[in-house]
Amino acid sequence: MEEFDRVLGGGVVLGSVILIAGDPGIGKSTLLTHLALNIPNTLYVAGEESAQQIKIRVDRMRKDAQMLVLNETDVDLISSSIEAEKPSVVIIDSIQTIETQDLESVPGSVGQVRESASRLQRLAKRLHIPIILVGHVTKEGTVAGPKTLEHLVDVVLSLEGDANNQFRILRGLKNRFGPTDEVGVFEMVEKGMIEVKNPSKLFLEERVNAPGSAVVPILTGLRPILVEIQALVTKTSLPSPRRTGSGIDNNRLQLLVAVLQKRLGLPLYDQDVFVNVTGGLKVFEPAADLAICMSIISSFKDQTLLNKSVFIGEVGLLGEVRQVRGIDKRSNEAKKLGFTNIISPEKAKNLAQTVKLSIVENL
Repeated sequence: MEEFDRVLGGGVVLGSVILIAGDPGIGKSTLLTHLALNIPNTLYVAGEESAQQIKIRVDRMRKDAQMLVLNETDVDLISSSIEAEKPSVVIIDSIQTIETQDLESVPGSVGQVRESASRLQRLAKRLHIPIILVGHVTKEGTVAGPKTLEHLVDVVLSLEGDANNQFRILRGLKNRFGPTDEVGVFEMVEKGMIEVKNPSKLFLEERVNAPGSAVVPILTGLRPILVEIQALVTKTSLPSPRRTGSGIDNNRLQLLVAVLQKRLGLPLYDQDVFVNVTGGLKVFEPAADLAICMSIISSFKDQTLLNKSVFIGEVGLLGEVRQVRGIDKRSNEAKKLGFTNIISPEKAKNLAQTVKLSIVENL
């Protein structure tokens, strides 16, 4: 799976321990079942589901497919099976259900999770077999269990998405063997989860050029992805106007609204400002500042921005637009998808004459 390998920095390393965490029902088991079906001799250890339930999911994905499944929660019996079978990859679903009889606490407790993960980690290193652990998350979005769990493993991945959205984002939070700024994009379909090879095209498929809409090419590791920023500015009925961001940092949004008010004289003191990144993506890099500002201005004035335009640049407190890394990659991705106007503080190289580049220094 190319998207999975991309996030890992090239693929699964022998003897590594990988933790995949995500909200309930987000698709962790579905993603790992796809992985098991694509890697021969994978052992799927099920602690939450029966073998029959897994078979139903496998049949939905690939009829008559073969997969090695072990229904067990005792970590010592699991270790014995791994030593006997010598699988190419082991998937443990989930680490919160695994226990050892040496401890009297219940499965999922801090002691059980720590001891079980520690034994599996030592086994993975000794046999040079990669082990993938499925983990739960808390209400705050952090990995459930002891903090030592994250220290024990080599890689921590987070599967994110909205239950009402078909897209899922696989993001690296820790990686001893590669970068952590890459993301993999998947789409939930009837037969399971499929890779999205061209996320830019998919995220902009339903875009309408209306007031409040702006496009920015963001960089996820080495790959540029075009995303749409949507803003809605409306008269408030509250004493303190709201500034709410979905998919962006709320503190950054507050800052940009303040810059627009101070440097452009935009009267937003009595306006609610809502900003959203479509497709369920999270954008935290400053390169999206200019697009966020332009979407807010567009919504406030109720005027559409120049058609087929992308906006690239970091906005400073003085209202200046600063250069960002990877301008060439971002611009070329925009050109591939038919965008003919690039508004940026820096000139990109090797752009075709069909693309108009506008260089800006201030808002």
